[in-house]
Amino acid sequence: MSKLYVGNLSYQTSESELRELFAQHGEVVSATLVMDRETGRPRGFGFVEFSDSSSAKAAIEALNGANVGGRDLTVNEARPREPRGGGGGGGFGGGNRGGGNRGGGW
Repeated sequence: MSKLYVGNLSYQTSESELRELFAQHGEVVSATLVMDRETGRPRGFGFVEFSDSSSAKAAIEALNGANVGGRDLTVNEARPREPRGGGGGGGFGGGNRGGGNRGGGW
């Protein structure tokens, strides 16, 4: 299966319209719009999954840059989702954290 990212969608686009648009290029397994968690409204992008990669490639060629609903679509292969959370970040440097010379010497 091949999953595509579809960006710059009109906020009025429905999942069924998305499915219909891509079904012209092959068998669509799923079409999903990403919604804003707070408002429940579409965020202007989604994902379409095809049963085979040749259909997905045909859809990219036909629809990437195509004007749909007054907007130029961005269509490309979906990248795997980045895992959320504290990626191997910094921590604090060890040892001396400044604070001047405490060595007393009068």
